[in-house]
Amino acid sequence: MKFVDEALITVESGNGGRGCVSFRREKYVPKGGPDGGDGGVGGDVVFKATNQRRTLYHFRFQQTYSARNGEGGRGSQCNGANGDNITLEVPVGTMIYNSETGELIHDFTEHDEVFIVAKGGRGGKGNKFFTSSTHQTPRFAQPGEPGETLVLKLELKSIADVGIVGFPNAGKSTLISAISSARPKIADYPFTTLTPNIGIVSWDWGEPYAVADIPGLVEGAHTGVGLGIKFLRHVERTRILVHLIDAYEIDPYSPLERYEAINRELGLYSEELAEKEQIVVLNKMDISGAEIAAELFEEALGKPVFCISAATGLGVRELKNHLGKIVFDTALEKPKHDPENDDYIDDEQD
Repeated sequence: MKFVDEALITVESGNGGRGCVSFRREKYVPKGGPDGGDGGVGGDVVFKATNQRRTLYHFRFQQTYSARNGEGGRGSQCNGANGDNITLEVPVGTMIYNSETGELIHDFTEHDEVFIVAKGGRGGKGNKFFTSSTHQTPRFAQPGEPGETLVLKLELKSIADVGIVGFPNAGKSTLISAISSARPKIADYPFTTLTPNIGIVSWDWGEPYAVADIPGLVEGAHTGVGLGIKFLRHVERTRILVHLIDAYEIDPYSPLERYEAINRELGLYSEELAEKEQIVVLNKMDISGAEIAAELFEEALGKPVFCISAATGLGVRELKNHLGKIVFDTALEKPKHDPENDDYIDDEQD
């Protein structure tokens, strides 16, 4: 399935049914009076977020979605049936915009979250409704109200606790496959990863957390170079970033060149991204000469970094636990348990 993170669709809620003008006609009832029923309410356009969807691909096959109209009222005080709602499923992380105004209508962040985007039109009242002591034979009814028509832009931003960024071939796909059950495509050429991959990471002490492998960035990405801004949006929701650097590619004369280039692109795209907490990780430490390059990098950066080899597993467990602790400490929601009262279990003490 092709990864699609944007879609433009038109939605139409149902029109309300027309009220009925009717008079009771029965044998031996010469003055039965008005008995026109009300029209039914038009159907709503409903969006529902689900973890079963990972992409907006299904919206490429159909661009217009319409709910059913309400039925008209009938005689004998029979009201028309309400129109059926139409429910559209989207992945968690989908943002719905009004395409014409650019207004954000709703942001889905939870599984099974439901939001009515367009309300169905109200049904018209039948002539029975307008009967009174001073107007006993009304010969009119209300038409149903029209539904809403909206042109919507759907934009998917992956929701993950940790986002892995870095140049192409830095080893992001290898790292996410080493720390989770995700199995992204791995190869030795640039832009192997063409879609964000999300893996669930289990660590030693707490609940699992989600990690997103963001396709490789290059200089000028914020203007559309390389894979461009197409996937930068997917790191906006992450709590922290893992800045993965290929230790073998570090220039001894300018150790921070690649590190600063990626940070520059993040900052040009969004100030919020530039300020997001980063964990710097040097990968491919199993390659000859990587230790010397790591020392030069740490000295230039002025702070320690994580040194790992995603291919061999060197330092991977320590990195998983470190990230898990940060995710736990920076959780936006109130923790489900108190760390001071938890009986953490260390596998090495068993």
